[in-house]
Amino acid sequence: MSENNQYEILWKAIRENLEQTLAHITYTTYISGLKPVDIDGTRIVLKTDTEFFAKTIVHQLKDKIKAAITKADTGITDFVLMVEGSDEPYYRPDEEEFDEDYTPVAVDPRFTFESFVAGKSNEFVFAAAQSVAKNPGAVFNPLYIYGASGLGKTHLLQSIVNYLNLHKPSLRVLYTACEKFINEFIDSIYLKGGNSRDLQAKFRNRYRNVDVLLIDDVQFLANKQAVQEELFHTFNALQAENKQVVLTSDVPPKEIATLEERLRTRFEGGLIADIQPPDTETKIAILKQKAFERKAIVPPDVLEFLARDSGTDVRTLEGRLTKVVFASKLHEQPVTMELAMTALREAVSEEHETVTADKIIGSICFFYKISRENLLGKSKKKELVQPRQICAYLMCEIMNIPLVSIGEALGGRDHTTVIHSREKITNLIKVNDRIAKEVEDIRNMILKQ
Repeated sequence: MSENNQYEILWKAIRENLEQTLAHITYTTYISGLKPVDIDGTRIVLKTDTEFFAKTIVHQLKDKIKAAITKADTGITDFVLMVEGSDEPYYRPDEEEFDEDYTPVAVDPRFTFESFVAGKSNEFVFAAAQSVAKNPGAVFNPLYIYGASGLGKTHLLQSIVNYLNLHKPSLRVLYTACEKFINEFIDSIYLKGGNSRDLQAKFRNRYRNVDVLLIDDVQFLANKQAVQEELFHTFNALQAENKQVVLTSDVPPKEIATLEERLRTRFEGGLIADIQPPDTETKIAILKQKAFERKAIVPPDVLEFLARDSGTDVRTLEGRLTKVVFASKLHEQPVTMELAMTALREAVSEEHETVTADKIIGSICFFYKISRENLLGKSKKKELVQPRQICAYLMCEIMNIPLVSIGEALGGRDHTTVIHSREKITNLIKVNDRIAKEVEDIRNMILKQ
Protein backbone atom coordinates (compact mmCIF):
# COMPACT_ATOMS: atom_id res chain seq x y z
CA MET A 1 0.00 0.00 0.00
CA SER A 2 1.40 3.42 -0.97
CA GLU A 3 1.98 6.15 1.60
CA ASN A 4 -0.66 8.35 -0.06
CA ASN A 5 -3.22 5.59 0.38
CA GLN A 6 -2.28 5.28 4.06
CA TYR A 7 -2.76 9.01 4.54
CA GLU A 8 -6.12 8.84 2.77
CA ILE A 9 -7.36 5.93 4.91
CA LEU A 10 -6.50 7.81 8.11
CA TRP A 11 -8.03 11.03 6.82
CA LYS A 12 -11.19 9.26 5.63
CA ALA A 13 -11.94 8.04 9.16
CA ILE A 14 -11.53 11.58 10.49
CA ARG A 15 -13.45 13.12 7.62
CA GLU A 16 -16.46 10.84 8.17
CA ASN A 17 -16.76 12.13 11.73
CA LEU A 18 -16.58 15.72 10.50
CA GLU A 19 -19.30 15.10 7.93
CA GLN A 20 -21.62 14.02 10.73
CA THR A 21 -20.95 17.04 12.94
CA LEU A 22 -20.52 19.97 10.52
CA ALA A 23 -23.15 21.80 8.52
CA HIS A 24 -23.24 20.46 4.98
CA ILE A 25 -22.24 23.76 3.37
CA THR A 26 -19.32 24.15 5.80
CA TYR A 27 -18.15 20.60 5.16
CA THR A 28 -18.30 20.87 1.36
CA THR A 29 -16.68 24.31 1.31
CA TYR A 30 -13.78 23.80 3.69
CA ILE A 31 -13.30 20.10 4.52
CA SER A 32 -14.05 18.06 1.41
CA GLY A 33 -11.23 19.77 -0.50
CA LEU A 34 -8.54 19.13 2.13
CA LYS A 35 -5.82 16.71 1.00
CA PRO A 36 -3.77 14.52 3.36
CA VAL A 37 -0.16 14.79 2.18
CA ASP A 38 2.06 13.57 5.04
CA ILE A 39 2.35 12.33 8.62
CA ASP A 40 4.37 14.44 11.06
CA GLY A 41 4.89 12.28 14.15
CA THR A 42 1.32 11.66 15.29
CA ARG A 43 -0.08 14.59 13.30
CA ILE A 44 -1.67 14.32 9.89
CA VAL A 45 -0.55 17.03 7.46
CA LEU A 46 -3.41 18.51 5.45
CA LYS A 47 -3.20 20.86 2.49
CA THR A 48 -5.80 23.45 1.41
CA ASP A 49 -5.99 25.57 -1.74
CA THR A 50 -5.92 29.14 -0.41
CA GLU A 51 -4.83 31.20 2.56
CA PHE A 52 -8.44 32.31 3.08
CA PHE A 53 -9.55 28.69 3.48
CA ALA A 54 -6.65 28.07 5.88
CA LYS A 55 -7.56 31.11 7.98
CA THR A 56 -11.20 30.03 8.23
CA ILE A 57 -10.27 26.43 9.08
CA VAL A 58 -7.90 27.48 11.87
CA HIS A 59 -10.21 30.08 13.43
CA GLN A 60 -13.55 28.32 13.03
CA LEU A 61 -13.01 24.58 12.53
CA LYS A 62 -9.81 23.72 14.38
CA ASP A 63 -11.55 22.35 17.48
CA LYS A 64 -14.04 20.38 15.38
CA ILE A 65 -11.22 18.75 13.45
CA LYS A 66 -9.37 17.88 16.66
CA ALA A 67 -12.53 16.36 18.14
CA ALA A 68 -13.02 14.28 14.98
CA ILE A 69 -9.39 13.11 15.19
CA THR A 70 -9.91 11.97 18.79
CA LYS A 71 -13.16 10.21 17.92
CA ALA A 72 -11.61 8.40 14.93
CA ASP A 73 -9.06 6.78 17.27
CA THR A 74 -6.52 6.07 14.51
CA GLY A 75 -3.40 6.96 16.46
CA ILE A 76 -3.39 10.48 14.98
CA THR A 77 -3.51 13.12 17.73
CA ASP A 78 -3.60 16.43 15.85
CA PHE A 79 -3.13 18.06 12.44
CA VAL A 80 -0.81 20.44 10.59
CA LEU A 81 -2.23 22.72 7.89
CA MET A 82 -0.38 23.74 4.72
CA VAL A 83 -1.44 26.09 1.92
CA GLU A 84 -0.91 25.04 -1.70
CA GLY A 85 2.31 26.55 -3.05
CA SER A 86 3.88 27.20 0.37
CA ASP A 87 6.58 25.11 2.05
CA GLU A 88 5.92 26.54 5.52
CA PRO A 89 3.02 25.30 7.70
CA TYR A 90 0.18 27.78 8.02
CA TYR A 91 -0.80 26.12 11.28
CA ARG A 92 1.10 23.81 13.63
CA PRO A 93 -0.44 23.03 17.06
CA ASP A 94 2.53 24.23 19.10
CA GLU A 95 3.06 27.35 16.98
CA GLU A 96 -0.23 29.19 17.16
CA GLU A 97 0.36 32.81 16.27
CA PHE A 98 -3.08 34.00 15.36
CA ASP A 99 -5.19 36.91 16.50
CA GLU A 100 -7.91 35.25 18.56
CA ASP A 101 -10.08 38.37 18.42
CA TYR A 102 -10.51 38.02 14.67
CA THR A 103 -12.63 35.34 13.00
CA PRO A 104 -13.19 35.41 9.22
CA VAL A 105 -16.87 36.05 8.53
CA ALA A 106 -19.09 33.42 6.95
CA VAL A 107 -21.87 34.78 4.73
CA ASP A 108 -24.25 33.26 2.22
CA PRO A 109 -22.08 32.09 -0.72
CA ARG A 110 -24.99 32.69 -3.11
CA PHE A 111 -24.81 36.43 -2.53
CA THR A 112 -22.26 37.61 -5.10
CA PHE A 113 -22.07 40.47 -7.58
CA GLU A 114 -22.47 37.91 -10.36
CA SER A 115 -25.81 36.68 -8.97
CA PHE A 116 -27.13 40.21 -8.35
CA VAL A 117 -29.38 41.38 -11.19
CA ALA A 118 -28.75 45.06 -11.88
CA GLY A 119 -31.31 47.24 -13.65
CA LYS A 120 -32.24 50.90 -13.91
CA SER A 121 -33.53 50.93 -10.33
CA ASN A 122 -30.31 49.71 -8.71
CA GLU A 123 -27.43 50.10 -11.20
CA PHE A 124 -25.98 53.11 -9.35
CA VAL A 125 -25.84 51.43 -5.94
CA PHE A 126 -24.58 48.22 -7.58
CA ALA A 127 -21.67 50.12 -9.15
CA ALA A 128 -20.95 51.86 -5.83
CA ALA A 129 -20.79 48.52 -3.98
CA GLN A 130 -18.43 47.10 -6.60
CA SER A 131 -16.16 50.15 -6.34
CA VAL A 132 -15.93 49.78 -2.56
CA ALA A 133 -15.14 46.06 -2.87
CA LYS A 134 -12.36 46.70 -5.38
CA ASN A 135 -10.86 49.66 -3.50
CA PRO A 136 -11.89 49.54 0.18
CA GLY A 137 -11.22 52.79 2.03
CA ALA A 138 -10.28 54.64 -1.14
CA VAL A 139 -13.53 55.72 -2.82
CA PHE A 140 -16.81 56.07 -0.88
CA ASN A 141 -16.33 55.96 2.87
CA PRO A 142 -18.74 55.30 4.35
CA LEU A 143 -21.03 53.77 1.78
CA TYR A 144 -24.58 54.03 3.10
CA ILE A 145 -27.19 51.98 1.21
CA TYR A 146 -30.86 52.42 2.01
CA GLY A 147 -34.15 51.17 0.63
CA ALA A 148 -37.24 49.17 1.52
CA SER A 149 -37.00 45.60 2.77
CA GLY A 150 -36.45 42.90 0.18
CA LEU A 151 -34.73 44.98 -2.51
CA GLY A 152 -31.23 43.48 -2.22
CA LYS A 153 -29.37 45.51 0.40
CA THR A 154 -28.15 42.43 2.26
CA HIS A 155 -27.27 40.77 -1.04
CA LEU A 156 -24.99 43.69 -1.93
CA LEU A 157 -23.45 43.82 1.53
CA GLN A 158 -22.60 40.12 1.48
CA SER A 159 -21.42 40.39 -2.14
CA ILE A 160 -18.76 42.81 -0.90
CA VAL A 161 -17.73 40.30 1.78
CA ASN A 162 -17.56 37.40 -0.68
CA TYR A 163 -15.56 39.50 -3.16
CA LEU A 164 -13.05 40.55 -0.49
CA ASN A 165 -12.72 37.00 0.85
CA LEU A 166 -11.91 35.78 -2.65
CA HIS A 167 -9.76 38.61 -4.04
CA LYS A 168 -8.28 40.22 -0.91
CA PRO A 169 -8.03 37.40 1.68
CA SER A 170 -5.40 39.25 3.72
CA LEU A 171 -7.93 41.93 4.72
CA ARG A 172 -9.74 41.62 8.02
CA VAL A 173 -13.44 41.85 7.14
CA LEU A 174 -16.26 41.98 9.69
CA TYR A 175 -19.92 41.73 8.65
CA THR A 176 -22.64 41.93 11.29
CA ALA A 177 -26.29 42.74 11.72
CA CYS A 178 -26.96 45.88 13.77
CA GLU A 179 -28.99 43.82 16.25
CA LYS A 180 -25.95 41.64 16.89
CA PHE A 181 -23.74 44.71 17.38
CA ILE A 182 -26.26 46.03 19.91
CA ASN A 183 -26.52 42.71 21.78
CA GLU A 184 -22.74 42.27 21.94
CA PHE A 185 -22.33 45.80 23.24
CA ILE A 186 -24.92 45.19 25.97
CA ASP A 187 -23.26 41.88 26.90
CA SER A 188 -19.88 43.60 27.16
CA ILE A 189 -21.31 45.88 29.83
CA TYR A 190 -23.68 43.67 31.78
CA LEU A 191 -22.59 40.07 31.23
CA LYS A 192 -21.84 38.32 34.49
CA GLY A 193 -18.84 36.14 35.19
CA GLY A 194 -16.07 38.35 33.84
CA ASN A 195 -14.26 41.64 34.27
CA SER A 196 -16.44 44.27 32.56
CA ARG A 197 -13.40 46.26 31.44
CA ASP A 198 -11.91 43.19 29.79
CA LEU A 199 -15.20 42.43 28.04
CA GLN A 200 -15.53 46.00 26.78
CA ALA A 201 -11.93 45.98 25.55
CA LYS A 202 -12.53 42.71 23.72
CA PHE A 203 -15.68 44.12 22.11
CA ARG A 204 -13.87 47.26 20.95
CA ASN A 205 -10.90 45.31 19.60
CA ARG A 206 -13.25 43.08 17.62
CA TYR A 207 -14.91 45.99 15.83
CA ARG A 208 -12.03 48.46 15.56
CA ASN A 209 -9.18 46.17 14.50
CA VAL A 210 -10.59 45.43 11.07
CA ASP A 211 -9.99 46.69 7.56
CA VAL A 212 -13.63 46.61 6.46
CA LEU A 213 -16.68 46.87 8.74
CA LEU A 214 -20.14 46.17 7.29
CA ILE A 215 -23.27 46.65 9.41
CA ASP A 216 -26.73 45.66 8.18
CA ASP A 217 -29.98 47.37 9.26
CA VAL A 218 -28.62 50.36 11.19
CA GLN A 219 -32.16 51.71 11.58
CA PHE A 220 -32.20 49.62 14.78
CA LEU A 221 -29.91 52.24 16.34
CA ALA A 222 -33.01 54.38 16.88
CA ASN A 223 -33.49 55.35 20.55
CA LYS A 224 -30.29 53.59 21.68
CA GLN A 225 -28.02 56.40 22.81
CA ALA A 226 -25.29 54.32 24.47
CA VAL A 227 -24.93 52.12 21.41
CA GLN A 228 -24.79 55.19 19.17
CA GLU A 229 -21.99 56.57 21.35
CA GLU A 230 -20.01 53.34 20.96
CA LEU A 231 -20.54 53.19 17.19
CA PHE A 232 -19.50 56.83 16.89
CA HIS A 233 -16.11 56.11 18.46
CA THR A 234 -15.74 52.88 16.43
CA PHE A 235 -16.51 54.83 13.28
CA ASN A 236 -13.94 57.50 14.11
CA ALA A 237 -11.25 54.92 14.92
CA LEU A 238 -11.75 53.18 11.58
CA GLN A 239 -11.92 56.33 9.48
CA ALA A 240 -8.78 57.68 11.09
CA GLU A 241 -6.92 54.74 9.53
CA ASN A 242 -8.80 54.85 6.19
CA LYS A 243 -10.65 51.64 6.97
CA GLN A 244 -13.82 51.04 4.97
CA VAL A 245 -17.28 51.23 6.54
CA VAL A 246 -20.44 50.06 4.74
CA LEU A 247 -23.92 50.45 6.23
CA THR A 248 -27.44 49.52 5.16
CA SER A 249 -30.78 50.76 6.43
CA ASP A 250 -34.45 50.88 5.50
CA VAL A 251 -34.29 54.69 5.64
CA PRO A 252 -31.77 57.51 5.05
CA PRO A 253 -29.81 58.75 8.10
CA LYS A 254 -32.05 61.78 8.63
CA GLU A 255 -35.08 59.51 9.16
CA ILE A 256 -33.57 57.33 11.91
CA ALA A 257 -35.35 58.45 15.09
CA THR A 258 -33.17 60.14 17.74
CA LEU A 259 -29.96 59.49 15.81
CA GLU A 260 -27.28 61.73 17.29
CA GLU A 261 -26.34 64.60 14.99
CA ARG A 262 -22.61 63.81 15.09
CA LEU A 263 -23.30 60.21 14.04
CA ARG A 264 -25.74 61.36 11.37
CA THR A 265 -23.11 63.61 9.84
CA ARG A 266 -20.64 60.68 9.83
CA PHE A 267 -23.17 58.52 7.98
CA GLU A 268 -23.77 61.31 5.47
CA GLY A 269 -20.07 62.05 4.99
CA GLY A 270 -19.50 59.48 2.26
CA LEU A 271 -21.92 58.26 -0.41
CA ILE A 272 -25.62 57.74 0.30
CA ALA A 273 -27.17 55.47 -2.32
CA ASP A 274 -30.80 54.44 -2.41
CA ILE A 275 -32.00 51.21 -3.96
CA GLN A 276 -35.37 51.49 -5.70
CA PRO A 277 -37.98 48.81 -6.44
CA PRO A 278 -37.24 46.98 -9.71
CA ASP A 279 -39.17 47.82 -12.87
CA THR A 280 -40.89 45.07 -14.88
CA GLU A 281 -37.87 44.41 -17.10
CA THR A 282 -35.60 44.01 -14.07
CA LYS A 283 -38.15 41.75 -12.37
CA ILE A 284 -38.18 39.46 -15.41
CA ALA A 285 -34.36 39.43 -15.44
CA ILE A 286 -34.35 38.53 -11.73
CA LEU A 287 -36.83 35.72 -12.34
CA LYS A 288 -34.66 34.37 -15.17
CA GLN A 289 -31.64 34.35 -12.84
CA LYS A 290 -33.56 32.64 -10.02
CA ALA A 291 -35.01 30.06 -12.40
CA PHE A 292 -31.52 29.33 -13.72
CA GLU A 293 -30.24 28.86 -10.15
CA ARG A 294 -33.07 26.37 -9.56
CA LYS A 295 -32.37 24.61 -12.87
CA ALA A 296 -35.98 25.24 -13.85
CA ILE A 297 -37.28 25.98 -17.35
CA VAL A 298 -39.81 28.81 -17.14
CA PRO A 299 -41.32 30.13 -20.42
CA PRO A 300 -41.19 33.90 -21.13
CA ASP A 301 -44.97 34.34 -20.83
CA VAL A 302 -44.89 32.80 -17.34
CA LEU A 303 -41.97 35.04 -16.34
CA GLU A 304 -43.95 38.09 -17.42
CA PHE A 305 -47.03 36.81 -15.57
CA LEU A 306 -45.02 36.33 -12.38
CA ALA A 307 -43.52 39.81 -12.69
CA ARG A 308 -46.94 41.47 -12.94
CA ASP A 309 -48.66 42.48 -9.70
CA SER A 310 -45.79 41.01 -7.68
CA GLY A 311 -45.38 43.93 -5.32
CA THR A 312 -42.21 45.97 -5.00
CA ASP A 313 -39.74 43.63 -3.32
CA VAL A 314 -37.59 40.83 -4.69
CA ARG A 315 -38.52 38.41 -1.89
CA THR A 316 -42.18 38.40 -2.96
CA LEU A 317 -41.11 37.93 -6.55
CA GLU A 318 -38.90 34.99 -5.65
CA GLY A 319 -41.67 33.53 -3.50
CA ARG A 320 -44.04 33.47 -6.49
CA LEU A 321 -41.44 31.66 -8.57
CA THR A 322 -40.79 29.18 -5.75
CA LYS A 323 -44.50 28.28 -5.63
CA VAL A 324 -44.63 27.64 -9.36
CA VAL A 325 -41.41 25.61 -9.50
CA PHE A 326 -42.54 23.58 -6.49
CA ALA A 327 -45.91 22.85 -8.15
CA SER A 328 -44.08 21.76 -11.30
CA LYS A 329 -41.91 19.29 -9.38
CA LEU A 330 -44.77 18.08 -7.19
CA HIS A 331 -47.05 17.27 -10.15
CA GLU A 332 -44.16 16.29 -12.46
CA GLN A 333 -45.38 18.72 -15.12
CA PRO A 334 -43.53 21.37 -17.11
CA VAL A 335 -44.09 25.00 -16.11
CA THR A 336 -46.95 26.42 -18.14
CA MET A 337 -49.20 29.44 -17.77
CA GLU A 338 -52.04 27.21 -16.56
CA LEU A 339 -49.85 25.58 -13.92
CA ALA A 340 -48.54 28.97 -12.78
CA MET A 341 -52.02 30.44 -12.43
CA THR A 342 -53.19 27.41 -10.45
CA ALA A 343 -50.15 27.52 -8.16
CA LEU A 344 -50.68 31.21 -7.41
CA ARG A 345 -54.45 31.04 -7.02
CA GLU A 346 -54.14 31.35 -3.26
CA ALA A 347 -51.65 34.21 -3.50
CA VAL A 348 -54.33 36.88 -3.82
CA SER A 349 -55.94 35.86 -0.53
CA GLU A 350 -52.69 35.09 1.26
CA GLU A 351 -52.74 38.21 3.41
CA HIS A 352 -53.50 36.23 6.57
CA GLU A 353 -53.17 37.43 10.10
CA THR A 354 -49.60 38.08 11.14
CA VAL A 355 -47.62 34.87 11.35
CA THR A 356 -45.44 34.73 14.45
CA ALA A 357 -42.39 32.65 15.25
CA ASP A 358 -44.40 30.87 17.96
CA LYS A 359 -47.05 29.87 15.43
CA ILE A 360 -44.46 28.36 13.10
CA ILE A 361 -42.67 26.59 15.97
CA GLY A 362 -45.99 25.23 17.24
CA SER A 363 -46.94 23.95 13.79
CA ILE A 364 -43.60 22.19 13.39
CA CYS A 365 -43.91 20.56 16.82
CA PHE A 366 -47.47 19.42 16.07
CA PHE A 367 -46.61 18.06 12.62
CA TYR A 368 -43.55 16.08 13.73
CA LYS A 369 -44.90 15.26 17.21
CA ILE A 370 -41.89 16.65 19.05
CA SER A 371 -41.67 18.95 22.05
CA ARG A 372 -40.80 22.62 21.79
CA GLU A 373 -37.88 22.03 24.16
CA ASN A 374 -36.40 19.37 21.85
CA LEU A 375 -36.97 21.44 18.72
CA LEU A 376 -35.14 24.47 20.14
CA GLY A 377 -32.51 22.44 21.99
CA LYS A 378 -28.98 21.47 20.98
CA SER A 379 -29.54 17.80 20.06
CA LYS A 380 -27.97 16.72 16.75
CA LYS A 381 -30.37 13.80 16.23
CA LYS A 382 -31.63 13.72 12.64
CA GLU A 383 -35.26 13.47 13.75
CA LEU A 384 -34.81 16.86 15.45
CA VAL A 385 -32.29 18.56 13.16
CA GLN A 386 -34.41 18.35 10.02
CA PRO A 387 -37.61 19.75 11.61
CA ARG A 388 -35.45 22.51 13.12
CA GLN A 389 -34.06 23.33 9.68
CA ILE A 390 -37.55 23.31 8.15
CA CYS A 391 -38.67 25.65 10.92
CA ALA A 392 -35.85 28.08 10.06
CA TYR A 393 -36.65 27.77 6.34
CA LEU A 394 -40.34 28.57 6.85
CA MET A 395 -39.52 31.52 9.10
CA CYS A 396 -37.30 32.89 6.33
CA GLU A 397 -40.01 32.30 3.72
CA ILE A 398 -43.04 33.58 5.62
CA MET A 399 -41.78 36.16 8.12
CA ASN A 400 -40.22 39.46 7.13
CA ILE A 401 -37.73 39.70 10.02
CA PRO A 402 -33.89 39.71 10.17
CA LEU A 403 -31.99 36.43 10.24
CA VAL A 404 -30.61 37.35 13.66
CA SER A 405 -34.18 37.51 15.03
CA ILE A 406 -34.98 34.13 13.50
CA GLY A 407 -31.88 32.68 15.14
CA GLU A 408 -32.94 34.08 18.50
CA ALA A 409 -36.42 32.57 18.12
CA LEU A 410 -34.82 29.22 17.37
CA GLY A 411 -33.07 28.97 20.69
CA GLY A 412 -30.38 31.64 20.32
CA ARG A 413 -28.74 30.30 17.16
CA ASP A 414 -26.34 32.30 14.98
CA HIS A 415 -27.61 33.86 11.74
CA THR A 416 -25.15 31.67 9.78
CA THR A 417 -26.97 28.60 11.13
CA VAL A 418 -30.23 30.06 9.82
CA ILE A 419 -28.62 30.65 6.41
CA HIS A 420 -27.39 27.04 6.31
CA SER A 421 -30.82 25.69 7.28
CA ARG A 422 -32.53 27.75 4.60
CA GLU A 423 -30.00 26.59 2.00
CA LYS A 424 -30.27 22.95 3.11
CA ILE A 425 -34.09 22.79 2.87
CA THR A 426 -34.14 24.82 -0.36
CA ASN A 427 -31.90 22.20 -1.95
CA LEU A 428 -33.79 19.25 -0.43
CA ILE A 429 -37.11 20.54 -1.79
CA LYS A 430 -35.66 20.37 -5.29
CA VAL A 431 -34.70 16.69 -5.06
CA ASN A 432 -36.80 15.13 -2.30
CA ASP A 433 -40.55 14.97 -2.95
CA ARG A 434 -41.32 13.84 0.60
CA ILE A 435 -39.59 16.88 2.13
CA ALA A 436 -41.18 19.15 -0.48
CA LYS A 437 -44.66 17.88 0.41
CA GLU A 438 -44.05 18.10 4.16
CA VAL A 439 -42.84 21.69 3.84
CA GLU A 440 -45.84 22.67 1.74
CA ASP A 441 -48.27 20.91 4.12
CA ILE A 442 -46.79 22.71 7.13
CA ARG A 443 -46.80 26.01 5.27
CA ASN A 444 -50.50 25.59 4.42
CA MET A 445 -51.22 24.62 8.03
CA ILE A 446 -49.53 27.82 9.27
CA LEU A 447 -51.24 30.14 6.80
CA LYS A 448 -54.69 28.63 7.29
CA GLN A 449 -54.67 28.79 11.09
